[in-house]
Amino acid sequence: MLAKILTGANIGIDCVPVTIEVDIASSGLPSFTIVGLADRAVEESKDRVRSAIRNCGATFPSRKITVNLAPADLPKEGPAYDLPIALGILLASGQIPQNIVVNSENSLVYGELSLDGKLRRTNGILSLAILAKKESLKRIIIPQNNAAEASIIDGLEILAVDSLKDLMKFLLGQTEIKPVRKKDINLAEDLAYEYDFSQIKGQEQAKRALEIAAAGAHNILLKGPPGAGKTMLARSFPSILPPLTLDEAIDVTKIYSVAGLLESGKALVIQRPFRSPHHSASAVGLLGGGNTIRPGEISLSHRGVLFLDELPEFPRYVLESLRQPLEDRKITVSRASGTLTFPAQFILLAAQNPCPCGFLGDKKRNCSCMPGQIAKYRRKISGPLLDRIDIYLEVPAVEIEKLSLEISSEDSKTIRKRVIKARELQKNRFNGRILTNTEMSNADIKQFCSVTEEGLELLKMAISSLNLSARGYHRVLKLARTIADLAESENILIEHIAEGLQYRAREES
Repeated sequence: MLAKILTGANIGIDCVPVTIEVDIASSGLPSFTIVGLADRAVEESKDRVRSAIRNCGATFPSRKITVNLAPADLPKEGPAYDLPIALGILLASGQIPQNIVVNSENSLVYGELSLDGKLRRTNGILSLAILAKKESLKRIIIPQNNAAEASIIDGLEILAVDSLKDLMKFLLGQTEIKPVRKKDINLAEDLAYEYDFSQIKGQEQAKRALEIAAAGAHNILLKGPPGAGKTMLARSFPSILPPLTLDEAIDVTKIYSVAGLLESGKALVIQRPFRSPHHSASAVGLLGGGNTIRPGEISLSHRGVLFLDELPEFPRYVLESLRQPLEDRKITVSRASGTLTFPAQFILLAAQNPCPCGFLGDKKRNCSCMPGQIAKYRRKISGPLLDRIDIYLEVPAVEIEKLSLEISSEDSKTIRKRVIKARELQKNRFNGRILTNTEMSNADIKQFCSVTEEGLELLKMAISSLNLSARGYHRVLKLARTIADLAESENILIEHIAEGLQYRAREES
């Protein structure tokens, strides 16, 4: 007898439909074969499914069983096919009447089985729920531990089950499984942050630069001696970022779900990601890839922040690999097994010392580095990479007097209100097509970055005196547009251009 069950395969962060066909022959030697470009984890599901069926009180057929995962040319990876294969065997063997089903026309089944028939938490459930909605299916059957994740998608009947035995009883009409209720998500709630701008003494220029970076999603590089507060500023940066929109939160959650990083019982990632990989990270760890292609740190930072502390300590080839995703806001990973594209719309926040010892230019301590060491240290960061950074800022050491004084500093909540207001202006300006100024194309710059005559003259002078590239010129305009938005100015004035150039000047010198 033949049975068909619909499931899905995660390709990158998206899910595509897969049909599981189970045929149990009436003759032939007992065997269990899985075909359809299955990887090792799928092949091993034969043992998991056999044990799970037996331990749930059902009978595993001693016949020739053939399981086809269609389409056959699509690679199938992971243990999520356990439940649909087991269900297909129970249907094909007549232990569950096929007229009761979960018929293959309106349901998706997905989940990993343990040997006792319990369902384990499985990666990629949100992508599966989005696929079911896209394909106009009515129901998905998933592990109980993934219920919250799937419940954010409207218009789906979500059956979350603890075990294969519970599912069998439900399909046989012996018990009832209530559909999971849709979970309400409050993205506007105040989130708790470990670091706050009110904790930082001094560094007013750096705070202003970070506010601009947050408002327009601009890349920023902080340069200063050890102990100046670069890492503290960076750790406080997420506290002034606006809350995620629902679409952004779903995009981020899809990535974390596929990567297996979504917390158990959590429906949605509601806080902007802040990723801080160590400088020993490889290019694959940063960009994504591996034998089974997975998203890297730049994709895990999508719609959030990628913080690279001690920037010159990263291998040069790793830093150079950031150039293309910084420009395209996505990363395409090509391997022999296939090509996948992951989103990578992140803010690059980097920090570095002025030299290997860290005290070059310090007024109180002498630099102990040789000129060759300093030159080698600086060569780690190439001109093309620096050209993709919008704000280049010197962070001087804080004076002891400022640290000891009880001076009240503006808190992150106050700054965040200004950032949110600037982001709203940008969203309305672009009609939601893009969300931030840094995403503007050249055509958008021409349309939305109108500059006064005085500002234009200043820009012309800057192009020659600062040797601005075409990319640098456009990035100054985007930066000035953000500064104007923070000032609630419709046009870009000369003071906005001047402040934008101030953040480029030292980077170009």
